[in-house]
Amino acid sequence: MSHKTADPADYIQPLYINGLNGRMLQAPCTKSRGGREILLLYGHHALLERWWGLVENLQEYGNVTMPDLPGLGGMDSFYKIGRAPTLDAFADYLAAFIKMRYRNRRVTVVGISFGFLVVTRMLQRYPELSKKIDLVVSIVGFMHRDDLLFPPRTRRLYSAIARFFSWAPVAFIIRYAFLNRLIIRGLYVRLPAGRRRFIAMEPEAFEIMIDFDVKLWQRNDVRTHWRTTSEFLQFDNCRSQIPLPVWHVASKADHYLDNFIVEQHMHVVYADYHKSTMNSPAHTPSPLGDKKESAIMIPPALRRALRSR
Repeated sequence: MSHKTADPADYIQPLYINGLNGRMLQAPCTKSRGGREILLLYGHHALLERWWGLVENLQEYGNVTMPDLPGLGGMDSFYKIGRAPTLDAFADYLAAFIKMRYRNRRVTVVGISFGFLVVTRMLQRYPELSKKIDLVVSIVGFMHRDDLLFPPRTRRLYSAIARFFSWAPVAFIIRYAFLNRLIIRGLYVRLPAGRRRFIAMEPEAFEIMIDFDVKLWQRNDVRTHWRTTSEFLQFDNCRSQIPLPVWHVASKADHYLDNFIVEQHMHVVYADYHKSTMNSPAHTPSPLGDKKESAIMIPPALRRALRSR
């Protein structure tokens, strides 16, 4: 099947699983036949449309499926069904999705940042699913709280603050009093992470980016955002091994992760390790990047691995 349009809306459909409503993007391989089954898991600041440029690149190697994660991208949160959005809960959800979607098929799993945390925890909790996975890909993923560049005391402080923000009354105030364009724009031009991403942009591109980022913040469940933030500031995915190789794509200018420590931890858990580095100006490329701009997320060595069967 050929790919005739560049509109992600043509490939998005409803998703209902385990009592939760969300969306799922299914994009067919651009080859006439063959290719992999590729399951793409987005990161923390999430929306299906954000990663369309990456999807277009992955379509060259197989059929791409990208489901929402509970509480992210506009999907119902775990709180709706009486669960907290822990890493274990996300791992259970991912295992259920793989069992439902890929009954008799093998799958390549690609996790972006937080999405890779979920992939790793899922494989640790459900080791039998390793037999269904033919390749694990990390795009700026990480394994342990010590991979983060924040000093331990700062990390613990941030974790406590994030946990407080996830308290329902506080999260309600944040959502309806602070997540608007005026405040988000003001913070982004003042905070280091925002300045790093936006300072080199033309004014028109900057305003478009701000509008999109406001949409990202408003579509994600506030309680889930802060509870998961608190957890990954304190998590440890290095407690059990996984009998699979991992292909890791690091960012040359990552302002969140220590790439050397990430590599050491991946060696501890995965049976084999392959690394490529992308020339991104931040943790990830621009959320508005098209296919060409997003191509750096799949470096040449990884492209060769995806072509092989």
